Amino acid sequence: MTIDNRIKAFIGLGQFLKQFAINGKKDDQNPLNALFYNDMEELIKSVHIHNQWFTEDNVRNAFGALADSLEENSLLDWISIYIKDLKAEKEHKRVAVIMAGNIPMVGFHDMLCVLLSGNKFVGKLSSDDKFLLPFVAKILKQTEPDFTNLIEFTEDQLKSMDAVIATGSNNSARYFEYYFGKYPNIIRKNRNSIAVLTGAETKPELKLLGNDVFQYFGLGCRNVSKLFVPKGYVFDTFYESIFDFQNIVNNNKYANNYDYNKTVYLMSSNPTLLDNNFLLLKEDATYSSPIGVLFYEFYEDIKDLNKKLENEAEQLQCIVSNSIEIKNALPFGKAQCPTLNDYADGVDTMKFLIGI
Repeated sequence: MTIDNRIKAFIGLGQFLKQFAINGKKDDQNPLNALFYNDMEELIKSVHIHNQWFTEDNVRNAFGALADSLEENSLLDWISIYIKDLKAEKEHKRVAVIMAGNIPMVGFHDMLCVLLSGNKFVGKLSSDDKFLLPFVAKILKQTEPDFTNLIEFTEDQLKSMDAVIATGSNNSARYFEYYFGKYPNIIRKNRNSIAVLTGAETKPELKLLGNDVFQYFGLGCRNVSKLFVPKGYVFDTFYESIFDFQNIVNNNKYANNYDYNKTVYLMSSNPTLLDNNFLLLKEDATYSSPIGVLFYEFYEDIKDLNKKLENEAEQLQCIVSNSIEIKNALPFGKAQCPTLNDYADGVDTMKFLIGI
């Protein structure tokens, strides 16, 4: 199977998935619909039974984002810098991928990289996300039958692999390093995303920031979990701007987390706690806030803050801000819109796989 065949298969997959985005429309001419359309709709609407975080809207958001990244121009532009290596003939290597399950289809990018690099994907799924990726893999095999022997999912102990990609917490990373340290590997740890506000943001900008905070209930490493705000910042406009997200508290799992954290903070008489009945704001120097909570920290000089963030870059996945003083910042509302070369932890997965 040539790299052109592999690319074509993923473009076809993207065209199919596009139908299931939030504003997607059924394409009656899509050749995969006869086999998979109805089953996909049923899966999207029922997967929350197994994992209540995977609401229909969140799954559709994930599929829409994947479809955008698999647009022909986007895919070809990303792959172009590797194309010389990808055209060279090579032996398939078995790459074990241990996946997280915090947001729908979070392991897809690793599968994409493994298969486009000409290797065999051996996936170990999270129990929280064990239905979506295998179904998408089934579609991919139908699109390109030569993928049949290159995609494998296992619940057994991983054996006979040539390389490992593992995603987990800081704690699980220690186990990964112990068990898989002898193999070429990428081992990912906890990362968080933040927003830097200047106080000059408009309500529409802050509403977009609400997407960065609340999409996928804040469970992703690209979700904003902390705000840096100028000293003396008043949060009234921020709270007014995100009011449209109030229905998030109608999700039982989110509400339980919000209520639990609110109780804990109130029992400790935390003087910095702010509340609008669906999001708690708490002053805290750390980055990783619990569900239903957004940490904040005051700064005095934004240039000094930028230096601090550069020194702590290994803890951060992305930064959202409209300030020109903050390097590599994303616009508000774009935290959950990664491009194909926005590699987790900043490690070039494709380059790693080509070099095995």
